[in-house]
Amino acid sequence: MAPRAWFALQPLLALATATPVLAQGMVFETKQQDPSRYRPPGLQIVSRRQVPYGEEVIGVYAVRDADDIAEGKRYKVWHETGQDLKVRNETARCDSESPMRITSTGTQLLMQELNPGGAVGDHNRTAHLIWWAVCLPDFAGQDPNTLQQEARQRGYSGLLMERDHRLPGRPR
Repeated sequence: MAPRAWFALQPLLALATATPVLAQGMVFETKQQDPSRYRPPGLQIVSRRQVPYGEEVIGVYAVRDADDIAEGKRYKVWHETGQDLKVRNETARCDSESPMRITSTGTQLLMQELNPGGAVGDHNRTAHLIWWAVCLPDFAGQDPNTLQQEARQRGYSGLLMERDHRLPGRPR
């Protein structure tokens, strides 16, 4: 090796051999923050499942009456997936004539007409879990398919047509 190249490599070699010594006793945090450490008080978890990148948890909290909507509720949805966390403000209508969940996809306003007491599948399970937790909190976290009798006793027919309405634009 040429003397000039050796002279240039000496500082790099010295740094490489000293690095483990310098790092002893130092803690380097390389993990991202875990959202489960920051769950708000009163969070009612409605869904929890293992996914390839960790655990997915969906819950509701800060439920209050919506003064401007008859039988309406306003609440926050906590959606954590692995190291990611999204919190959305949502509205639900709890009346038996037109139960509904109003949420956002981030780019669209999504209005979901629901049928409490009707069939629930993978395509509408989250909407029903959230609706039951907000409108009838005694049944929060239970499988909506097992709540048909409870829905009928509370005046829900179970025969309503479910629909999603997507409105373009960012909701306020």
